[in-house]
Amino acid sequence: MTPTDRAGERLVREPSLFDAILPLIVLVVLIGGAILMFGLDALDGPIPTALVVCAMVASLIVLKNGHPFSEIQASATRAMGSITSAIFILLAVGALIGTWCLSGTIPTLVYYGIRLLSPGWFYAASTIICGAIALSIGSSWTTAGTIGVGLVGIATMLGVSPAITAGAVISGAYLGDKLSPLSETTILTAQMVEIDLYQHIRRQAWTSIPAFLIGLVLFFVIGLRTPQATAVDTAVELKELDQVFNITFWNLLPLVLLVVLSIRKAPASLALMGSAIFAGALAMFTQPQIVRDFAGVPGIGILHAGVRSTWLAMSTGFSIESGFGDIDRLLSRGGMYSMLLTLWLIMGAVTFGTLLDEFGLIKRLIDPLVNAAKGTGRLFLTVFASAFGLNIIAGDQYIALVLPARTFRAEFAKRGLHPAMLSRLCADSGTVTSPLVPWNSCGAFMGAVLGVPTLAYLPFCFFNILSPVLSVLYGFTGFKIEKTEPNAPGGTTTEETPADKVA
Repeated sequence: MTPTDRAGERLVREPSLFDAILPLIVLVVLIGGAILMFGLDALDGPIPTALVVCAMVASLIVLKNGHPFSEIQASATRAMGSITSAIFILLAVGALIGTWCLSGTIPTLVYYGIRLLSPGWFYAASTIICGAIALSIGSSWTTAGTIGVGLVGIATMLGVSPAITAGAVISGAYLGDKLSPLSETTILTAQMVEIDLYQHIRRQAWTSIPAFLIGLVLFFVIGLRTPQATAVDTAVELKELDQVFNITFWNLLPLVLLVVLSIRKAPASLALMGSAIFAGALAMFTQPQIVRDFAGVPGIGILHAGVRSTWLAMSTGFSIESGFGDIDRLLSRGGMYSMLLTLWLIMGAVTFGTLLDEFGLIKRLIDPLVNAAKGTGRLFLTVFASAFGLNIIAGDQYIALVLPARTFRAEFAKRGLHPAMLSRLCADSGTVTSPLVPWNSCGAFMGAVLGVPTLAYLPFCFFNILSPVLSVLYGFTGFKIEKTEPNAPGGTTTEETPADKVA
């Protein structure tokens, strides 16, 4: 391609195929090396470092192609701007976990959860509970960062697998997120292909509900095969919790407030922070001794101790030395400080992904794939590969959702495929697979708040694995594939006929 003149005498060239592939080779080598050398501890610094190095490699390629460094700086600035909301949500979740431990909210959830849930059906119950909550509030992150934390804590007390529980939590949270009209990713998906929100949700249900039901059966089977003898003496654990904390339904008021604020569509970060501050204030009345002990200053008044302990719990997290090891390990957590490593990971991943997107490196890879996808099945597989690949490369679900929707929309219209087919496929491929990638913003968040490494819970995210599989399978079989007149998005739809099922 002939170079074009930009910024005076500077010649700007289109990226070559090698330019597009080189950052990916560096990414694979560094991420693979980090995992081989450090194992699951790679997320504690080596992988974030690798992503920053990858961003610098991409910057060098962009400079080589003639773009000024000022454009790279502007792109990085836009990358940071795109995750502002995620940053505040992460910090608010850290603060909330700290004060919910201080106020007894999480201990109370664990206490009643142990009494109500048995190991035999615990995993299935966890995914149903999280699915119902996420559907009502429209947020997988809020669901996992609140109820999910409690459920993983209950799993520890019951002697069942925290990794499988985390998979169940994420499966339920993403079902609710995908089908909720309050979910920002669901709204965004419908907007990107310009269809009605509820039209998108109805089509989405055809892959989401079967994937959830299959996952639910698998969780039931795993639960029934869990040896009951491995469960700890829950009566002892309940007695320990009751000795350390004042267990009462009043402790659940911060959860009630969070649900109310979410249903009333308050911004997620403000709803989380409001619940966190309220929990700190409530702790002075429900857990006065815990508050005084955690404040660490003998003889001060309860108001002074409450302000000090809330401030500490929100900033550096809650900690306790009760003499009961399981309780101390479960509840010594939270705080904004605990989210800083996750933020480092997200900032590196999103900056890298934005550079690849804005300077044409991703497009250079995707265009040949579109041209090679001759049939509906192959086109669906290409969209999935692009979205999931972007979750790996770009590290952000919004890039993985928006870019394929933008790139493939004209192709779907050209082939007479209803735009809802693209919106469903993008949600199944982009949104749902995001928590399966350790350095993706969603994978990093889930691993941080649930306390389970992404690679440990990944095999048990049945819903997140099955949704894209079903979506692509529908493309190959023609099941529930609706068509319009070519180049007429939103027109009259028909089911795909056998003659249209070209793979």
